[in-house]
Amino acid sequence: MTLKEPVPVAPGTATGAKAEPPHRATAWPEARAAAARAGTAARAGREPRRLPLGQALGHTLAEPLLALTDLPSFDTSAMDGWAVAGPGPWTVRTETPVLAGHAPAAALTDGEAVRIATGAPVPPGTTAVIRTEHSRTERTERTDTEPADTEPADTERPGAVAAPGPVLHALRDVVPGQDIRPRGQECRAGDELLPAGTEVTPVVLGLAAAAGYDELPVPPRPRVEVLVLGDELLTAGLPHEGLIRDALGPMLGPWLAALGAEVLATRRIGDDAEELYAAVTGSAADLVVTTGGTAAGPVDHLHRVLDKAGATLLVDGVKVRPGHPMLLAALGGHRHLVGLPGNPLAAVSGLLTLAEPLLAALAGTSASGGRAPVLDEVHGHPYDTRLVPVVRRGEQLVPLRYNGPAMLRGIAVADGMAVVPPGGARSGQELDVLDLPWPPTSGAVPAQGACFT
Repeated sequence: MTLKEPVPVAPGTATGAKAEPPHRATAWPEARAAAARAGTAARAGREPRRLPLGQALGHTLAEPLLALTDLPSFDTSAMDGWAVAGPGPWTVRTETPVLAGHAPAAALTDGEAVRIATGAPVPPGTTAVIRTEHSRTERTERTDTEPADTEPADTERPGAVAAPGPVLHALRDVVPGQDIRPRGQECRAGDELLPAGTEVTPVVLGLAAAAGYDELPVPPRPRVEVLVLGDELLTAGLPHEGLIRDALGPMLGPWLAALGAEVLATRRIGDDAEELYAAVTGSAADLVVTTGGTAAGPVDHLHRVLDKAGATLLVDGVKVRPGHPMLLAALGGHRHLVGLPGNPLAAVSGLLTLAEPLLAALAGTSASGGRAPVLDEVHGHPYDTRLVPVVRRGEQLVPLRYNGPAMLRGIAVADGMAVVPPGGARSGQELDVLDLPWPPTSGAVPAQGACFT
């Protein structure tokens, strides 16, 4: 159904324009805070689940990520080269090089060196690693009388003398500990690597794997069901004979999924109170989102249905335009309902005001946003907050046309919704911005044109 929106009033407007009196509703910042509190309380009753690393991408950490081991877990070589003990030159032990993934070599004594690969455990007694390019080796002459082309001396035979190995020389000064990654350099077992609420990105998966994790604890995705209300809605074809296309059914499910929800279903329900009551009370969702029916018209049944269901209204109307007749109700058992207005942009306003902060709190995060100065003066409502689609031009916000409560043309190309305080905003004034859960536009002003009207 269409909800009447007041004509915006320019900043500084005093007498002249006849303004609506303020309605009895919750201030916009308080409504968002109430939604976040509801989500936080509901999250306390939900046990995290553990997902294999390959399935955890895009979730958030339900608990702090603690190191399960020292990183590195042993002293390792940071370079290909030579592990040496004591001052040089060093006699090279003629044995298999120490390789990554293999047990460390026998301990080195002063004056000894052994070839080593990057990532390999350094032998006990190692004082430094010399990079291959910073070294040279030379062979020493044999000290026994055995001809050079005979078999090597048998050290088991009395009187035999073994030929010494090559001698290693450093081409640069050697600093104790150089090119050795000491055990625990990055962290010690038990250190907090990341706090709860961190988004699991590919890098987080890598860090978790390095720290010894096979699974990660994440909050269960909130289950959401969308109920689109109204006899006047078409699911296909052109509007005709008083019927209009349903714009919210195709939009809300993907939007909620982008906010991290598991959308169980999008159902269409006519203007029937009993059918609505059965759908609300029978839903298995953690959050039921309805569209329309939030005002006091002849077929607006939502308030009566919630009363019959024993729900508790946490927010009943918000001082925001568009979208003021939105609501938030607790259904019991950590379940909630967000009632959105039926007009498309008004429904978006309700989604950003109530559903997004509730879902973010359920996930242990916070709704995203920032601040930026607005390029042009923005007209506002005399009493209520106003949400206006904007694009970013450099560091400034450009308000967009087509921002009426029933319009989606502006938000379709927007980077976010600017939060305009009661009375409006002057050019250059910094405003809060509600981010949209998809990549921003290129920053160019769309062909529809900018500037708020």
